[in-house]
Amino acid sequence: MPPNAHENSWADLTQQIRNAILAGELAPYQRLIEADISERFDASRAAVRMALLNLAGEGLVERLPNRGARVRAISIDEAIEIVEVRIGLESLCARKAAENLTDEGAEELLALRTGISAAVASGDLVEYARLNQEMDRCIREFSGHETATQLLERLRAQSARHQFRLAFAPGRAAESAPEHIAIIDAILARDADGAEEATRTHLLGIVQVLRAGSIAAR
Repeated sequence: MPPNAHENSWADLTQQIRNAILAGELAPYQRLIEADISERFDASRAAVRMALLNLAGEGLVERLPNRGARVRAISIDEAIEIVEVRIGLESLCARKAAENLTDEGAEELLALRTGISAAVASGDLVEYARLNQEMDRCIREFSGHETATQLLERLRAQSARHQFRLAFAPGRAAESAPEHIAIIDAILARDADGAEEATRTHLLGIVQVLRAGSIAAR
């Protein structure tokens, strides 16, 4: 067995559990029983413990004294704070992506631009949400900024449920799609200032929508 086989095992399991949480297969406050997780994902109990500890460090899971672990619920107020932190990081990545964009990257962004417009026009919100996630991934990758990318992946995981619900809010796609396209267009133009500003504008809009929801819920 390779020396890093165990490490890869719990790292892969961490990703599988993370995906299940983000997809809503594991709901907020749901207990995460080691035996059940082990059986579901065909993993050792040791790997499950390591994965849950890792996810607790990411803020997706919370450990309960003498009661194991459960999926952590992220409040709207906390989601707002997360997006406020993301503003600086995502604006930086957009700037770097514009500065470092390759011809291959430009082709990928053009395809995403076309797909986003088509998804909104057809009302396919599931595809629209998927393309938004893919656009965000591309920008992080094209930025080449490893530290910002790592921080963003953790922050986005924590607030993913709130943003998923936002994507399906009535009329939200019609508002956000032009903002996403503006970000893509600025990066395609290698306009670092424009990419940074378009990203900031988009995320500030998300903050406003989340705040409105927070006030309405009180």
